[in-house]
Amino acid sequence: MSPEARQAVRPNETILSDPRLPVLRLLVRNHPGVMSHVCGLFSRRAFNVEAILCLPVEDGERSVILLLVDEDERLDQMIRQLEKLEDVLEITKEDDGHEAFHVMARYLAEH
Repeated sequence: MSPEARQAVRPNETILSDPRLPVLRLLVRNHPGVMSHVCGLFSRRAFNVEAILCLPVEDGERSVILLLVDEDERLDQMIRQLEKLEDVLEITKEDDGHEAFHVMARYLAEH
């Protein structure tokens, strides 16, 4: 990637640091289509996701998805809808889960 392109894709630290944006931590089954189902749920309801991280955990049959989202009146409804998805095993709302996004932002800034 050219230096100009790298500069253009620098993460927005203001958004990543906004304490009003909670992080949803989802434990999901790891197979094709799960991310599409999760993102589709947000998309169909015009609910913006500011940032997404996803990593396989343990033996690789499950993954953790971290979603940095807006704290608005629809968030509780979104969580209830996520709980209905067959592949979502657990959901936790964290107010202090931003560190993973900062680590990724630093990585992107350095590489």
